Amino acid sequence: MSTSYFAGCTALITGASAGIGREFARQLAPVVGSLILVARRVERLEALELELKVINPELEIFVRALDLRDENELPRFCDWLEESGLVVDLLINNAGLGDRGEFAHSDWDRVQAMLKVNISALTYLTYRILPSMQKSGCGAVLNVSSVVGFLPIPTAAVYAATKAYVTSFTEAIRAELRRSNISVTALCPGPVATEFNQVAIRSPDEINTPPDVVTVPVQEVVRQALIGIAHDRPRVIPGLALRTLMTVIIFVPMFLKRLIFDIQLRRQAGSPASVRSNAGNNVPSRI
Repeated sequence: MSTSYFAGCTALITGASAGIGREFARQLAPVVGSLILVARRVERLEALELELKVINPELEIFVRALDLRDENELPRFCDWLEESGLVVDLLINNAGLGDRGEFAHSDWDRVQAMLKVNISALTYLTYRILPSMQKSGCGAVLNVSSVVGFLPIPTAAVYAATKAYVTSFTEAIRAELRRSNISVTALCPGPVATEFNQVAIRSPDEINTPPDVVTVPVQEVVRQALIGIAHDRPRVIPGLALRTLMTVIIFVPMFLKRLIFDIQLRRQAGSPASVRSNAGNNVPSRI
């Protein structure tokens, strides 16, 4: 990681209490001047604060309990940020929610929470913080997306769609800000060994272990992301094997992807006949 790029800056990290967000805080702690850590679980944030103080006793840390699903809390947090005089140099929109299972059988509250956190909160925070970066003439935004954002994913339909939004949104504002000194990067990891997947599943039976070849340790995901920011890269896909795989998948025609999805769903259902029957029931009748 290029320590000089982040030296003395003020970084805001959402979803900082666990997983990728916590690792961002750990790797940035030795070099940044201030960290603003945001998450729902204040106990975890306070424990992380103690850990980071050991790493860098001079580090200024602001811990804020914030539920990004709450449309009233988020504006209040941004108001506090402006009133405090803190100028965010590095915004890491890391917080995200997932869900795994058929959309028709999903819980609407869970779906709505996913939309609020993955899309609305990320967009609003960027909207509120970008003007101060433009005023200061520098800054960086990292939006944590996912490789699933490149594809429609059956049994993760809404989650994949939210990440498609994040990737597209990031590319668009990056283009808008190209003449400024503001870096905008999308982090698109694949499988990472964090608690995210355990929270996203609906039942223990849905747990599956991805191949080791595409699984990247969280420390390496964050290290590559920070290098990407420092070098003003538009997109970071951690892991050579995963980058290679995604390059191939992106160019696969959609009709072949549909065929692959169909085969996978048939295997999951365990009965090709029942899948065909269910598919037939979903075909709209002609009037």
